Amino acid sequence: MDKDPLILLIDDEPQILRALKTILSSGHFRVISAVTGEEGIELAASQLPDVIILDLTLPDMDGISVCEQVREWSTIPIIVLSVRDGERDKVAALDKGADDYLTKPFNIEELLARIRVALRHSSQSIGNRETVIRAGRLTIDLARHLVSLDGTELKLTATEFKLLAYIASHADRVLTHQAILTHVWGFEEADRLEYLRVYIGQLRKKIEVDPDAPVVLVTDPGVGYRFKTGE
Repeated sequence: MDKDPLILLIDDEPQILRALKTILSSGHFRVISAVTGEEGIELAASQLPDVIILDLTLPDMDGISVCEQVREWSTIPIIVLSVRDGERDKVAALDKGADDYLTKPFNIEELLARIRVALRHSSQSIGNRETVIRAGRLTIDLARHLVSLDGTELKLTATEFKLLAYIASHADRVLTHQAILTHVWGFEEADRLEYLRVYIGQLRKKIEVDPDAPVVLVTDPGVGYRFKTGE
């Protein structure tokens, strides 16, 4: 028998957490919770919930930052539940990867309906993929922003990590130059091929045994790049 869907609640308001746990449990959902953004990201990576319900006002970071970080490695549906009802907050959350937005106080039936919609849209999606990728001596922890070679942590810039994470999360598939540039730097930079080559070169110096003969971050001539996990 299939397990009930797993919902991750990220909210630091005890009353909201208690109410949501009671409501969702009675609706045949399994529920786990976090009261900080960092804890929520760690649970999202380790437990791979089916849906995340996220408050924007958290004690350690803004919920929009949580959206952004989770979206670097997952398509798990995120429903924002917040007292912020301004258009700017809604647009910012949706732009950073939230799938839906409800303001507090909220209607229980509407929330349940939106969860059901999110579950339908996410069925068998890549949101449930592994968050740790290995290729030979290289290990990439997408959720925790850690990259190590033979167990030694590598120091990457934020842009280098974003670039590596994007290519690695599509392991063994060729990604076009334009797709990579658009994802990492934005649509306006989609034709800056030299820019991409410089960063690929920097990454190879850090992750490859021989940067001049790469076996992990390889070039598909005239097309793009591929992250190889096989031999």
